[in-house]
Amino acid sequence: MKKLIIENFKTLFYALVIAVIIRSFFFQPFYIPSSSMEPNLLIGDRLFVSKFSYGYSRHSLPFSPKIFKDRILKNKPEVGDIIVFKTPADNRTDYIKRLIGIPGDKIQIVDQNLYINKIKVKKKKIENLFTITCGNEIIAVDFYEETLPNGKRHLSVYRKEGTMINSDEYVVPKNHYFFMGDNRDCSKDSRFLSSVGYVNFNNLVGKAQIIFFSNNKEKSSFYKFWKWKKSLRTSRFFKRIE
Repeated sequence: MKKLIIENFKTLFYALVIAVIIRSFFFQPFYIPSSSMEPNLLIGDRLFVSKFSYGYSRHSLPFSPKIFKDRILKNKPEVGDIIVFKTPADNRTDYIKRLIGIPGDKIQIVDQNLYINKIKVKKKKIENLFTITCGNEIIAVDFYEETLPNGKRHLSVYRKEGTMINSDEYVVPKNHYFFMGDNRDCSKDSRFLSSVGYVNFNNLVGKAQIIFFSNNKEKSSFYKFWKWKKSLRTSRFFKRIE
């Protein structure tokens, strides 16, 4: 009996070690809790983030131990990537946003248009009237396809009323990045300098790669599996994130 207990303990220990290795160096699951990245990421989406895309920092590991001073095996992210990062305000909270500006870039919103280095980002209106969630509200938005300077395309929405029409010009510092949510008027992101602001390269956790599960919590809780037939968004399973 004692030998069986020891063997079971060893099995659990090895499983835990393997799980920590996979989570720290390869892939980590994340849950989308807010509407800041709609229409591309929905509340209830569960996705995998690749930890190796930009190399490794202390934030790659559980509890962010201070064992790395800088990133190792580093690769630079590209504008348009959807990235999980630790917010600079506390270096603990995970945010997920789209990378808009790299070091040296100048970012500004003028008359509901995004400018990068004083050049207006191309956008094409998809819908004149579209509704989307913003916290507990349902808001009317304009729905666009934006094309970033490097050719990457994504969907974004701007609130029809009360939109953040104009902003200051943000100049991205060295070794930092500028992020925005695709739900432009319902996202706490780099435009809010006191709470998020410019994100240090070392704060990047990984690149969002694929949605592996999605549940509409308005129809049923994730834990009420007997109601999954009504709440699962199966069309989003294994959807590649762009």
